[in-house]
Amino acid sequence: MKNNILWAALLIALGIAAAGSFIYSGMRQNAQQNRFVSVRGLSEREVPADKVTWPVYFKEVGNDLQALYRTVNAKNAKVVAFLKSKGLSEQEISVAAPAVIDLDAERYRSSDSPYRYNVTSVITVTSKQVDKVREMMLQQGELLQQGIAIASGDYQYQVSYEFTGLNSLKPSMIEEATKNAREAAEKFATDSDSRIGGIKRAIQGLFTINDRDPNTPYIKKVRVVTSVDFFLVH
Repeated sequence: MKNNILWAALLIALGIAAAGSFIYSGMRQNAQQNRFVSVRGLSEREVPADKVTWPVYFKEVGNDLQALYRTVNAKNAKVVAFLKSKGLSEQEISVAAPAVIDLDAERYRSSDSPYRYNVTSVITVTSKQVDKVREMMLQQGELLQQGIAIASGDYQYQVSYEFTGLNSLKPSMIEEATKNAREAAEKFATDSDSRIGGIKRAIQGLFTINDRDPNTPYIKKVRVVTSVDFFLVH
């Protein structure tokens, strides 16, 4: 009977010891899993715009609407001829219908205006030939010599530049951002007498494309920030 009691006590003690060992091991493993560092990695690229939209517009005023239409059509033809002579194709040029404002119908018309109609004509250039279009902008004086004063400054008709090749940059930029994040994590780990383990979590930020600066909108800055959590290991 005594022997049975001793054996039972021994088995209970061994069970408690084993359970304690498992609990300690589990707590230690859990503690290791809870040790991590959160860092961010940045990747940036400067790239030339690969698409340009240039609204070429001019205005005409007068009292004879039919005469104004004839003038606008004649000038449109000259503008299109100018654009084609510089190397643009028919597909890159779009002529919109003239926009007419009847000043007599305007509620706040100035009584000093001698004209009734104000006509705006817009010819839109959409092209991948960014450098060529930029050269044309500098050659607008040739149109002025033909009696066509190209207007500017209207917020509705601003030149816009785009970069459409983001997908080709994404893989290398994500790789660079993650690499920079790991370098930051390794610096932290060194300072805390640890080393970097695997990735616990990674969040890719949104890619942004902005003008490099206000003076060079045809050069874009592509940017992405990746947030990564790395495990820390003793």
